[in-house]
Amino acid sequence: MTPSDNTIATSAEALENAALPKLQEVHTDPDQDCASKGPLPKALTEPAEQKSPAQWAYERIILYIQNFEKGLDNDHEVGMGFTDGGAGIMRIEGLGFYDPDIITYYGTNGAGAKAQIVQHVSQLNVMLVASPKRIDQAEPNRIGFQLASALDRPAETSA
Repeated sequence: MTPSDNTIATSAEALENAALPKLQEVHTDPDQDCASKGPLPKALTEPAEQKSPAQWAYERIILYIQNFEKGLDNDHEVGMGFTDGGAGIMRIEGLGFYDPDIITYYGTNGAGAKAQIVQHVSQLNVMLVASPKRIDQAEPNRIGFQLASALDRPAETSA
């Protein structure tokens, strides 16, 4: 809600709006695809306070991966580099979290070896890169779109 909306929120609405996640991005190119354009998956519109730091980071990483893939051509797929530089670039083949605070990435490194990175959410530093798809693949893998389908599913209910 902006000051010019002329809308009055009830106390309950004000508290709910304060708890809902916010997303804002600014680019020099106004046509640049960004995660804030378009509707967000259901999971990303739920209050962050109801999620562990690991689940919350996992869901947002999926959104950014999916958005990054939208700008790739058919010869590239998303890879991941880590800002410490020591791990190199990894082709993303899976992503997960372990509550309350661990994120894990599955994939292969530049030499083709199986790789997994386990990272505490407080150390989260990821660089998405365009990596050439494998020569033996007709189409690039779009892991972000596969992962994002889970974000629109109904929330699990506890028994």
